[in-house]
Amino acid sequence: MKKLLLPLLLSVVAVAVQAQNSGRITIKGTVVDTAGVALPGATVMLLAPKDSALVNYNRSDEEGQLEFKNIKRGSYILKISYVGYIPEDIPIEPKENEVVDVGSVKLKILNQDLFEVVIKTARAPLSIRGDTVEYNASSFKVPPGSTVEDLLRRLPGMQVEQDGTVRAQGQEVQRVTVDGKRFFGGDVKMATKNLPAEAINKVQVYDSKSEQARLTGVDDGKKEKNLNLELKESHKKGGFGKATVGAGTKDRVEAKVNYNRFNDKQQFAVVGLGNNTNQTGLSWDDYQDFRGSQSYNWGDDGDFGFSNGGGIIFYSGNDDAESLTISAGGRPEQGFTKNWVGGVNYNYDNKKTLFSTNYYFNQTDKMQDAFSSRESILAASSFRREDANSRNNLNANHRGGVRLEQKIDSLNTLVIISNARFGSGNSRYVSDQEFYRSNASGDLTQLATESDLDNTSLFNSFSMGNTALFRHKFKTKGRNFSASVGYNINNSDGESNQRSTNVFYNENEPDSTLRINQTNETNSLRTQLKASLLYIQPFAKHYFWETFYNFSLRQDEVNREVFDVNIDNNTFIPNNQLSRYYTNNFLYNRLGTSFRYSNKGLNVSLGAAALQFDLQGDFKNSKLSSTLTRIDRQFSFITPNGNVRYDLKNNRNLNLSYSMSVNEPNIRDLQPIVDNSNPLYITEGNPNLIPESSHNVNAGYQYFNSASFTQFFGNIYYNYRVNQVVYNQQVDENLVTRSRPVNITGGSNTGLYLNYGFPLKKTKATLNLNGSLNANKNLIYVNDILNRTNSNGYRFATNLSLTPSDKFTFYLNGNWSVTNTKYSVNTSQNQQIYNNSYGAEMNVKFPAEIYFSSRFNLNTYVNDRFGFNRAQPILNMSLYKIMLKSKKGEVRLSAYDVFNQNQGIRQFASQNFVTTEQVSTLARYFMLSFTYNMRGVTGSVRRRGYF
Repeated sequence: MKKLLLPLLLSVVAVAVQAQNSGRITIKGTVVDTAGVALPGATVMLLAPKDSALVNYNRSDEEGQLEFKNIKRGSYILKISYVGYIPEDIPIEPKENEVVDVGSVKLKILNQDLFEVVIKTARAPLSIRGDTVEYNASSFKVPPGSTVEDLLRRLPGMQVEQDGTVRAQGQEVQRVTVDGKRFFGGDVKMATKNLPAEAINKVQVYDSKSEQARLTGVDDGKKEKNLNLELKESHKKGGFGKATVGAGTKDRVEAKVNYNRFNDKQQFAVVGLGNNTNQTGLSWDDYQDFRGSQSYNWGDDGDFGFSNGGGIIFYSGNDDAESLTISAGGRPEQGFTKNWVGGVNYNYDNKKTLFSTNYYFNQTDKMQDAFSSRESILAASSFRREDANSRNNLNANHRGGVRLEQKIDSLNTLVIISNARFGSGNSRYVSDQEFYRSNASGDLTQLATESDLDNTSLFNSFSMGNTALFRHKFKTKGRNFSASVGYNINNSDGESNQRSTNVFYNENEPDSTLRINQTNETNSLRTQLKASLLYIQPFAKHYFWETFYNFSLRQDEVNREVFDVNIDNNTFIPNNQLSRYYTNNFLYNRLGTSFRYSNKGLNVSLGAAALQFDLQGDFKNSKLSSTLTRIDRQFSFITPNGNVRYDLKNNRNLNLSYSMSVNEPNIRDLQPIVDNSNPLYITEGNPNLIPESSHNVNAGYQYFNSASFTQFFGNIYYNYRVNQVVYNQQVDENLVTRSRPVNITGGSNTGLYLNYGFPLKKTKATLNLNGSLNANKNLIYVNDILNRTNSNGYRFATNLSLTPSDKFTFYLNGNWSVTNTKYSVNTSQNQQIYNNSYGAEMNVKFPAEIYFSSRFNLNTYVNDRFGFNRAQPILNMSLYKIMLKSKKGEVRLSAYDVFNQNQGIRQFASQNFVTTEQVSTLARYFMLSFTYNMRGVTGSVRRRGYF
């Protein structure tokens, strides 16, 4: 397959190039105003006379000259537009000449009398105004029932990845608004996957200033890519939506519905789904929050100051893992899942008051059988663990949020945010593990240990984050004051049962058996009070002084009671060795200042912050026991921060930054608690850990040509870690690993990323090339011997999009990745891992409103060092027909995994081990579904998002 893909790609490119050089013409001219003054940067488009479909696009140069080369001979409409002028349409009827010169095209200045004429004639497939690109959605045809995601795939300069991530001009879109209003909290995928394409009038892509720059009026040089979806007038009032139901083989069923009702001031939306086809319908952030790992990650947190790693991280995503005890693990769309999702969103905006509220419900019931093989590298040898396990997890999550932004007057604004999450669930983990050591010939075939585990858990958790922000703009331009206060709470409780039988086969001694039967009850409460202040003062033209202060007081209380269970008389005996009751108080203060210069696209900022935090804690066996360990530590740091960003002409920018970040130790790592939920891999905290810090350097260059839609992005970065927390290992003669966190200095990460995309033929073919290099240096002690693991990764990827007509689209992609891992303690275990993927997608429209869509993926996994070689071909197909009055209905027959090869496979190397895993998951099945669209649609072919 690898040998065929590259020649095929080159052949397609060659055919496209050859086609451009036969029967071609050149169109040129000059764009001027009525006084004959050149108009540089005017938007120039070639349209098809039949339906005004976009054929080609460009912009006039600095002299106002326009030119289209190698254009297929035929009739066109040349549309020219410029901000503040009336657009001009010029018919193109080429004769025998190879060059068509339209001469000087004079644009008239727009005035009120001509405004209605402009409204009727100005509509074009796209228009470009500075950094903003605006697409006329009706000019880009998509099939009936399409979502916004499907529409975005057809727009020049836009990309939608398989996971739903949207990129515009090479940058990831950070926020989506609908008619300028937040939709489901600004979640990109919630908007693109649920809103119908036929409701969209315009798609606007633009660079937005950072949140702090918008609030203060001082440009900090940071930009983010935003997307605004402007609704059609017909959809701004009344309701629209669609519903889908389906049933298939292997008892597969699915249902999905969305309903939207908008007007000038209000937006109301409902989404819901249920299925057993492994389609969670959630964005990655939703999934993370659903798993309980983003309890406080709601944005708008009110923490002023350096935003790119200059401050301390208050909380870690897994701090509340103690309440769960047994990690359910697993990844989305693996195993066999039953999913339920529901959400309601309401927005109100009258320009002075912005109110938004939403509610989500997520529930996933997952069953997963897996087999993994992990080889751990020691100083002079290695050992292998084979693990056949089964997991059953039921997790439910309710999440709600409210955001109110009130403009008190032109100078004062108040923002109040409250978000809450309630979760519950249970899990069971059954595992049969075997450990092998080297035999006399050096092969890892001698059985050393066997372990059978059966662990279960129940948990409930509640989290809430509340923030209030006040902003005041002084009459002096650039002078600003902001203050915030917040209160967060996270309360969780859980119960787990640990059952295991462990047999140790000793070479010179009798075999031994260890049985564990324990119950663990954990209650955890975390509260946090925090506040921040920010003041910005201009002290000279283009110069600003900024100072900020951050305060946080966090309190943790955890009660962990462990009991040994006597199954003979069903008694529970307290285990004082494993039980712990502890309280922690964390006090944090940070005071910082910076000086900024901002003028004509050049933005320079230099500053530093002094931070201090106190950590106090008491550890006991129980509430009534005497103190075992007391922590009373203070730390102080100076963290410098600097960045330079230069916005050059023609959508080019250059940036360079340095920051020092400081992270407190994870509270779980500080706890002197022994976790033996896996008796062959025992972990214990270390109360003597100190904060880790990281020096971060980043440089990047970005270029986007709004006329040709050519884009280039390059980025290089370097991170050096001081007092990094790593997990040292002690492996005994029975291959039992004991892990304990310690601080170590010297780890680093260096990387380079390049991306280049350009149209082979505008609106018809686009090629995107990207690659990356990454060098990681990880340090770890194994049996008191320092091991340096150097892992170098190399990746190259290409994507080719062919959209020659509304009736046919074709997409090709390839991704080649190799990781070269070397170990200092045992060089014989050095290895190379290859993870490659190839894909093709085709969509065809037949007569009678019949459509065909297919997607093929081939994934290969190779590690010659361990004899691992897997190839996984996946083919999905669907045939569907549009029916009913106004094309409101769709009947679809789909085939998933035609070759019956779907299986979760992954391989990776890290620190001192290499792992391969194979997970049984949903394979071949067929589905018949029906979709009803409330309003009906018009259609043509496009890239589907069903697979």
